Amino acid sequence: MSSLKTLRVVVGLSGGVDSAVTAHLLKQQGHEVVAIFMKNWEDDDNDEYCSTRQDFLDAASVADVLGIEIEHVNFAAEYKDRVFAEFLREYQAGRTPNPDVLCNAEIKFKAFLDHAMRLGAEKIATGHYARVREVDGEFQLLKGLDPLKDQSYFLHRLSQAQISKAMFPVGHLPKTEVRRIADEIGLPNAKKKDSTGICFIGERPFREFLNQYLSHQPGPIKDERGRKLGEHVGLSFYTLGQRQGLGIGGLKDKGAARGGGEHEPWFVAAKDIERNTLIAVQGHDHPLLLSPALVADDLSWVAGRPPVTGMAAAKTRYRQADAPCSVAFDAQGRLALRFPDPQWAVTPGQSAVVYDGDVCLGGGVIAAALPA
Repeated sequence: MSSLKTLRVVVGLSGGVDSAVTAHLLKQQGHEVVAIFMKNWEDDDNDEYCSTRQDFLDAASVADVLGIEIEHVNFAAEYKDRVFAEFLREYQAGRTPNPDVLCNAEIKFKAFLDHAMRLGAEKIATGHYARVREVDGEFQLLKGLDPLKDQSYFLHRLSQAQISKAMFPVGHLPKTEVRRIADEIGLPNAKKKDSTGICFIGERPFREFLNQYLSHQPGPIKDERGRKLGEHVGLSFYTLGQRQGLGIGGLKDKGAARGGGEHEPWFVAAKDIERNTLIAVQGHDHPLLLSPALVADDLSWVAGRPPVTGMAAAKTRYRQADAPCSVAFDAQGRLALRFPDPQWAVTPGQSAVVYDGDVCLGGGVIAAALPA
C-alpha cells in the first residue's frame, strides 16, 4: 500500500505498547485513525487478576495523547461462544488448545473486523508482529522481522478476505524500536510490561482458573514401565512436556551416584485418557518426548488452497525455531508432517504451522504425534 493513499483505519487498541505505536505510525502516515478497545471477558472481572479496567484506562490515555477517538466494544458473548467453549471442549478431551489462535480468527479478525467495517473502515490494524504482502492480487502473511517477537504463528488461520483488510505497522520493527518510539512521543504506557497471559484471562494462575470450569478426576502418575510415581489432580490440567507442578521427585535407587540419570527431572510424556493415567518420563530427551511425524486436521490455508507437497518448514509450538519437514496429506485429507530431526513434546490441540521461508502458509490443529 502506498503511504500516499490515506485510508480510514480502525485500530484495535489493547492498552499495550505495540497497539499504541501502531496507532501512532498510522496517524503519522496520514491515515484517518479510529481506535476500538475490545472487552472479551466478563466472568470474575472484578478480581485481582483481571486487568481489563486498567487496560482500557491505558488505551484511553493513549488515544488522548494521539488525539484519536476510542470506542469500548464488548465481544464477551462472541468470545464465550466461539473461543472459550471450544477451548474447554479441547481441554476436556485431554488436548491442549491454543486460544490465541482461535481468538485471532474468531474475534480480532471476525467480530472486530465486522464491527470496524460497519464504522466505515477500509482497513483494520493491530499491534501484531507480522507483515502482509500482496503478490499478483494474492495476499501473503509474512513473519514479523523481529525473530523474537514474530506472531505469524497465531495468525495462520486468517483467510484472504481477512488478511486483505489487515495492517500490521509494527511488523517490520524490532520491539526495542517500538519501545523507543513510544518513549519518544511520550506515550503513557511506553514502559508497560508485555502481557504474558492467555488472551482473555490475563495473568491469573492457570490451574486455579481452569478449576472453575473443568471437572477434575484425580488419578495415578506412572512412568513408562507402569510404576506409580504419584497422583495427578485431573488430566486436563497438564500438558505434554510439562516439568513443573508434577509433585514427584526422582526415583532414587539406593546408592545412586549424584548427576546420574536417576536425578534427572520428570516430564509429562503422555495422557492415557481411558485409564485416567498421566505418563511421566525422566530426562528432557527421553524417546517418548520425541516425535518424527504428526498429523493435523481442521486445516486452514492463507491462500485458500493447500500448499504443494514436498519440503517446507513448520513450528509445532509458538516459541521454537522453524524445523525442516516434508509436507504431505493422508487418505483422510489430514496434513502429515515428517521431520528429519524428531520434534520435542508434540502436543495434540496445539497448532502445526507451515512456512515457506518468511511466508506463513497456514496449518492445522495437531491430532496426533506419530512415533518413530
